[in-house]
Amino acid sequence: MRTAKKMKIFALSALLGVVAMTSCKEDENTAENDLGSIVGTVTDEVSGEGVADVTVAVSNVDGTVTTGSDGKYTVTNVSVATHSVTFSKTGWLTTSKTVTAGQFDANSKVATVNVALQNASAKITGTVKDAKNNKAPLAGVIVSIGLAGSDTTDAEGKYTIENLIADDYTVTFSKSGFPPVERNITSGSFVDGVATLDVEMGLAELLPDKTIAELQNADKWYFDEYRGGKNGDAYPHWDWSTDFMCTLDFWGNWEEQNEGTTLRIRNDEDQRGNPASLDVFDSYVYGSKKITAGNKILTLRVRTHDADEAAPAYFGVRVIDLLDASPAAVEVGETKTHGSGDYADYDFDLSQYVGKEVVIAIGIYRQQTGYYWKQLVLRRIGFAPQKVENWDWLPGTPVAELGVKWHLTQEMVKSMMPNPLKSFTGIGPVSNNGDPWDKPANYREAYKSWRTVNHVAANWFFVPNKDPEPFASEGFVIKTHGGDASISTSEPEAYFAAKFAITAANDQLTLKTRNFGSNYTFFKLTAITETGTVTHLAPISNTAAEAEAAEDGCWKFKHESGGPGNSDEYASFVYDLSQFSGSDVVLCLGVYKGESNGDENKLCIYSIDLE
Repeated sequence: MRTAKKMKIFALSALLGVVAMTSCKEDENTAENDLGSIVGTVTDEVSGEGVADVTVAVSNVDGTVTTGSDGKYTVTNVSVATHSVTFSKTGWLTTSKTVTAGQFDANSKVATVNVALQNASAKITGTVKDAKNNKAPLAGVIVSIGLAGSDTTDAEGKYTIENLIADDYTVTFSKSGFPPVERNITSGSFVDGVATLDVEMGLAELLPDKTIAELQNADKWYFDEYRGGKNGDAYPHWDWSTDFMCTLDFWGNWEEQNEGTTLRIRNDEDQRGNPASLDVFDSYVYGSKKITAGNKILTLRVRTHDADEAAPAYFGVRVIDLLDASPAAVEVGETKTHGSGDYADYDFDLSQYVGKEVVIAIGIYRQQTGYYWKQLVLRRIGFAPQKVENWDWLPGTPVAELGVKWHLTQEMVKSMMPNPLKSFTGIGPVSNNGDPWDKPANYREAYKSWRTVNHVAANWFFVPNKDPEPFASEGFVIKTHGGDASISTSEPEAYFAAKFAITAANDQLTLKTRNFGSNYTFFKLTAITETGTVTHLAPISNTAAEAEAAEDGCWKFKHESGGPGNSDEYASFVYDLSQFSGSDVVLCLGVYKGESNGDENKLCIYSIDLE
């Protein structure tokens, strides 16, 4: 009985197996034969009209079709499954869309995919050279910006990626046997629709992701002090509105925090296997700096997060002399450790580099492999003739003729690096919806955006005795104290300073500005030579509604017109700098409390141009 029952079960199982196999076979045949079509219309994103002669390619389908004069297309014999549909035409931005099986009509087996194309006549072009072979042209390099396009270098190392819009792109260069190279292109890189990007492959990295070629173009650290963070620990020297360290160039994991601009260990899950090393930074900030006798001591004011005395953060300073026969990232002094929420000052002696312009990198080290999360909070990067202590201003010899509120030393004047730019704006790309008190929540992106527009706060040194309004819609606002604050036309309430090499090409400065309310704003443009000569400059012309000379070389004015949409309505003050031709001179633009009127008096900087 038991044997007969087993035989029946076996026979039933075999029968079911045959049925199942037959069913699967039928399903396979059905899937193979379940074909449909993809149809749609390609239009101009601006006009809405159909675009003819667009090539339409569907993944896993042989051949392509082109759109008709009305922009319509049809692709037949398409399996009812997921496909990528790509639309391309010379002079237009290549676009892809995904169609899934669920988008095919159950009865007609037709899926509709419409797309609007952007007119795209811009292109990225350049030459790739072999750094390991005497900079010979390098053929066969795949140059890609993702779905938007790619090209392969020819025998002359040249490439061109066309049909683009002027936008931000990440460009990757890859070839077997060479470390991959990645570069960023911004919309501002396109000139007359063309962005030129030349690279060298095969160079050794002196810092993570940075070869000698990148470091030769490092940002200049024009000034001797950079402050980070958003806490007003020693107002107004440190305040949310005056700390612009994050406009510098950082690499790795970093964040603008209340306590400072913070270097962090890269600790994403796929990064925890990174090897521990006290020779290579895990994250860092870097720039090119001229070292003099007056700024040879570098001081870092730091604290840490996620660290303590038993498990501190490891950090240090490395210097690269690009003119050395064999450039290398040389550590200055010893690796430092800090594991406290209390700030401390660490100094590094750069005396061996006096007279040289070198690349300086400040970074945090990964001391352990695995899950390792340490944060080094940078509150100040300071250069002076001696160590800087606590929240103090930079030490040094005061400039004769200037008062204590200037906080400007002879060493700072001599060691400032000349800025080659000629045009600066006071308006950043980040909007605050017209409310000067609406401080952007993402300070990092707000401040970093200044780098893309030659913003005055990213390129001039700001010295506050009163906090400014960095995000006012009309421009960057520096201002005085209100109420019964002390009156002075010799010591500024706040000012910007930058050094320029004056020539016939930049010996005239034009300030576009305005103020607010019925009171006068007192301001002054001061020139300081490297020998310490101080000259307060009077404008040779102005277009202000009211303007006249005041005490101690100040000018006072009233002018309430001007905004981003009506730039010609700002008051223009023009200055002649020709007396300094052939010299390096520090220019200081400051606002002064010239009278007691109960209100803050404001100088709104729309633009500064040297021509």
